Amino acid sequence: MTTPGKPKPFSMIREFHLADWFTLGNAISGVGALFSTMSYLQFGDIRHIYFACGLLLAALIFDVLDGRIARWRQKTSAMGRELDSLADVISFGVAPAIMGYALGMQGLYDRIILCYFVACGVSRLARYNVTAEELSDGGDKVKYFEGTPIPTSLAIVGLLFAAAWTGAVRDTLWFGELTLAGFTIHPLVLVFALSGSLMISRLRIPKP
Repeated sequence: MTTPGKPKPFSMIREFHLADWFTLGNAISGVGALFSTMSYLQFGDIRHIYFACGLLLAALIFDVLDGRIARWRQKTSAMGRELDSLADVISFGVAPAIMGYALGMQGLYDRIILCYFVACGVSRLARYNVTAEELSDGGDKVKYFEGTPIPTSLAIVGLLFAAAWTGAVRDTLWFGELTLAGFTIHPLVLVFALSGSLMISRLRIPKP
C-alpha cells in the first residue's frame, strides 16, 4: 500500500512520452561516444574515434526523431524540452569537445576554447528554453532559431573524423601548433571557437 503524500514508485517513468525515450537514446548515444573517446585515449586505437563519430550521428537521428514524434503525437511538455536540452549538451557539446581534446587539442589555450565551446552550447540551449514561447509568437511552433542550433557541432565531428581517417591526429594535427606566452594552441581548435560564437549570436535561422 502506498503511503499518502509519497510519490508512487517509477511514477516519473510512467509520465514519459514516446518522444522522451528517443531523447534518452540521444543522451545514451552521447555517453557512448564519450566512452569510446576515452577508450581511444587509453588504448590508442583510432577505431574508437570512428565508433564515437558513429554514435554522435545516431544521437542526431534520435534528436530529429524525438521532435517529429512529439509533433506527430501532439504531446510536448516542459520536461521533454529540458530533457532534450540536457541530452544535446552531452551529445553535441561535451562529446565533441572531449573528442577534440583526445585527438590532440590539449594545450592550455585549447582547453580554454573547448570549455568556451561547451559553455556557449549550454547558454544557447538555456536561452532557447526560456524564449521558446516568445519566439513562437503565441503559436505551438518556434518559427526560428536565435543562434545556430547546438547539433550543428556535428560539422566539427565530421572534420575530426576526416582528421582521424587521414592520420592527422596528436603531433600531426592539421595546421600544427603555436606557442604563445609559453603555452600551446592548435589553430584547428578555432573551429570550436567559431561554432560556439555562432551559437550565442543573435543570428536568426528559420526553423524547419
